[in-house]
Amino acid sequence: MKSFEFVVKDECGIHARPAGLLANKAKSFDSDIEMKKGANTANMKKLFSLMSLGVKKNDKVIVNAQGADEDKAIQDIQDFFNKNL
Repeated sequence: MKSFEFVVKDECGIHARPAGLLANKAKSFDSDIEMKKGANTANMKKLFSLMSLGVKKNDKVIVNAQGADEDKAIQDIQDFFNKNL
């Protein structure tokens, strides 16, 4: 399993548009990918699951990927976070 931590810098947090883009990106991988905020966990391949975390500015999230393409998944998703959130 591969993972990374990220503190969200975007003023709006992870709202509908970036959540949709993240879900689509996660769906492009075979690995299981999840995001954790505190005690809550969301399947990153499901938009409503991501939205249910209610991630705001300055919240810390942890992204985990496990599977055959976990290295590529973590790298691509971390790049997305760094550029967009």
